[in-house]
Amino acid sequence: MQRIELITQATAPLLARPYFEGGDPGPIAAAIAQVPELLAPTLNFLGAVLGPGCLSGRIKEMVILRTSADASCRYCVNAHTCVALDLGFSIDEVRALRGDTDCADAFTRPDELALLAWIDAMATIGPVGDDVAATIASHFADHEVVELTLLASTTLLLNRLCTALQLPNDTATIGRLADAGFSLDARPQTLTVQGSKS
Repeated sequence: MQRIELITQATAPLLARPYFEGGDPGPIAAAIAQVPELLAPTLNFLGAVLGPGCLSGRIKEMVILRTSADASCRYCVNAHTCVALDLGFSIDEVRALRGDTDCADAFTRPDELALLAWIDAMATIGPVGDDVAATIASHFADHEVVELTLLASTTLLLNRLCTALQLPNDTATIGRLADAGFSLDARPQTLTVQGSKS
């Protein structure tokens, strides 16, 4: 059960009304609309980080879904499972990104395995190990590493927001996941890349 009332088009404060003109803007915007003066700067920032950049859609979605699984964010894992499927990820790849199976069983490209190790290291408390940093640097340019890191960090921010407020997934997402046989609850998991615990 969500912990706050989500703002609707009918209850939107003056500063939030433009975000509701096209209909329901989704639970994240509807939650942030509780503090309408933060809505524009927050959504502009999120749009810049989550929108087009130097990284491919596949890489960005790997970062978002895997980070959300690392953070056990039910809302984001469920929503981004559907996004990943829409982007053409295989069921095995999605299950691995969600932490249901080992990533080394679904991903074989060295750059993608390096990326997954980087994400898992970022999602833990403490510094990222030199070995993980060296591996990511061998596959991605500095500007890409910065964008990957900013994307994962922003995803963690959203994960905490969605989890703390217990934002709800819509019925279409829930139905689609159930039909595909995915669990609807994110749970703390032991996530592994290349057979080593992260």
